[in-house]
Amino acid sequence: MDKLKKFQLMEKIARELEDVRNSQQAVLEKIGKIEVDNIELGDKNIEKTIPEIYQRTADNSEAIKALLESFQEQTAEFGEKNNVGKLLEQQQINSIK
Repeated sequence: MDKLKKFQLMEKIARELEDVRNSQQAVLEKIGKIEVDNIELGDKNIEKTIPEIYQRTADNSEAIKALLESFQEQTAEFGEKNNVGKLLEQQQINSIK
């Protein structure tokens, strides 16, 4: 795989990780709403189980965030090290010819 294709794939994976992180955040918000709604309802099973689900989801969300940040740094370093900006310019020039 050439360096430009590798960089573009790394950027795609970073965007997908960001999407997963955003999805996890939405799940946490929904779980929180269920917990609040259950205060009025008082279902014992939800009351017992939902905090555990919330905590596991929050832990996963933090792991995804850490992975995303690390991978974004790795992608940026790869781009700088391999002069991806110049490679992109050359690709655009070649496509015009």
